Amino acid sequence: MATITKEKAAEITAKFGANEKDTGNVRVQIALLTEKIKNLTEHAKANPNDKHSLRGLSMMVAQRKTLLKYYGSKDIIAQRALIKELGLRG
Repeated sequence: MATITKEKAAEITAKFGANEKDTGNVRVQIALLTEKIKNLTEHAKANPNDKHSLRGLSMMVAQRKTLLKYYGSKDIIAQRALIKELGLRG
């Protein structure tokens, strides 16, 4: 469902963080949430009556939106680059 493997999480952390242990970085958190949202979206398409997962999906989207808003308040250029790199709003 919305889970991602440890290997995938480590790969995302290494790509978007300063190092492989940098899980608190806003860029890493947004990228991990995006991956979880993609997985849960596929689950929601296959199981349209799973209302609990749909609620979790909407909560993750709201959390990602909040993190993106925070990141934009700190560095708008980096936020736009991250949005483009993750393929959001397209």
